[in-house]
Amino acid sequence: MAEAPVALDDRAARERVERVEALLEAVDSLGDAGARNLATELVQALLDLYGEGLARLVGVLAEHDDTGAMARAVAGDELVSHLLLLHGLHPEPLDARVRRALDEVRPYLESHGGGVELLGIEDGVVRLGLEGSCDGCPSSTATLELAIEDAIHRAAPDVAGIEARGAVEPEPPALLQLGVSEALRPRAEPAWSTVGPLPALDGAPVVRDVQGEPVLFVAARGGVYAYRPPCPACGSSLAEGALRGLELACPACGHRYDVRAAGRCAEDPALHLDPVPLLVDAAGAIKVALGAPA
Repeated sequence: MAEAPVALDDRAARERVERVEALLEAVDSLGDAGARNLATELVQALLDLYGEGLARLVGVLAEHDDTGAMARAVAGDELVSHLLLLHGLHPEPLDARVRRALDEVRPYLESHGGGVELLGIEDGVVRLGLEGSCDGCPSSTATLELAIEDAIHRAAPDVAGIEARGAVEPEPPALLQLGVSEALRPRAEPAWSTVGPLPALDGAPVVRDVQGEPVLFVAARGGVYAYRPPCPACGSSLAEGALRGLELACPACGHRYDVRAAGRCAEDPALHLDPVPLLVDAAGAIKVALGAPA
C-alpha cells in the first residue's frame, strides 16, 4: 500500500493568503487611479506568469506519472490544491474530491448515530443526504454541519454551494443550507486543531493536551473518537477507563458509555459524555474542533 502524503501545516500559508488579501484591499483603496491600475496590472501579470509555470509543471507530472500518484500527492496539499484550482489545473475532478471529503467526516457522523450520502452535484452545488438520527444525543445539527462543511470546503473550495436533506437530530425533515463558497474566498476558520502523534490506541483511552485543553481519544471498531475526559456521573477522569467492545467504563463509579453513540450512558440515558468533533484527513492526521457547539 502506498504511503499517504504528509500533511503540511497550512497555518503559515493561510497567513500569507490573508496578507495578500489585505494588500489587495490596500491597492483598491489607493486614491491615485494610475497607481491603482498599475498595481492591479502587476498582480495580474504575476498570476499569469505563475499560472503558466504551474501548467508546465502539471504537464511534466502527467507525462511521468502513469498511476497518478504524484498528481494526487501534490494536489493533496491545501495551498497547492487551491492554486491549481485558481488556474483550472487541478487533476482530481470535483466529484472525487467531495467523495474523499465525505469519507473523512463519516467516522465523526457515525459516532453520533448518523451518516451522509452524496446525492449528486449539479452546477457546482453539492447535494447531500443526512442519514440516521441522534435521539438523546447532546450534539447539535450545527456541530455536524460544521464538520461536513469544513471537510468539503478544504477538499473542494470551488463548490458553488452545499445542500443537505434530512437531519441527524429528531426534527421534521428540512432543507438545510450549509453555506456557499467560492474558490480561495476568505472564510471564517472553525477552531480545528491538529493533534500530534498519538500512541497506538489498542483499546485503552489516551488523554492528550490540545491547545491547553485535555481531550480523551479512544479507538473502537475501526473508528477514532474524542471526548472531554470527565465522567458525567461522578466527575472522575476516564483516562484509566476500561474499554470493552464499544463501552468505556468509568474506573471510579463503573458507569459505562457507548463511545460510538455520542457517549450515551448504559445505566442512565440522561447522562452522556461531552463529544469533541474529530476528523481524520487524507494523510491520517487527526484534527479536533475545540470550542465547537456541543
